[in-house]
Amino acid sequence: MSIAIYGIKNCDTMKKAFAWLNEQGVAYVFHDYKKQGVTKANLEHWCKALGWEKVLNRAGTSFRKLPEDKRLNLDQTKAVALMLEQPSMIKRPIIEGPGLLELGFMPERYAAIFKK
Repeated sequence: MSIAIYGIKNCDTMKKAFAWLNEQGVAYVFHDYKKQGVTKANLEHWCKALGWEKVLNRAGTSFRKLPEDKRLNLDQTKAVALMLEQPSMIKRPIIEGPGLLELGFMPERYAAIFKK
């Protein structure tokens, strides 16, 4: 299975996901959306499939530092615009592959997805 993992290299959750994938011998391509950016099309696809409420990381520092008027009355269009502006607001990791779209890192979930 050919997969891409999207996130930010120095994120602790990403490091756990990388370690798990490497230990299991799962091949992947890493896309650092802080360095390489993220497309509006990708964000819209992820939000449609997973729900923008899950893709937008409201618990992170970047979101919490926003002025209150930007945090209120959010919808998918506003959330996508925020994530395009500041990719740190995208929950991570996002794993994408043929017939696969997974958000976040949970070892038991990864084990079910990548069982040999």
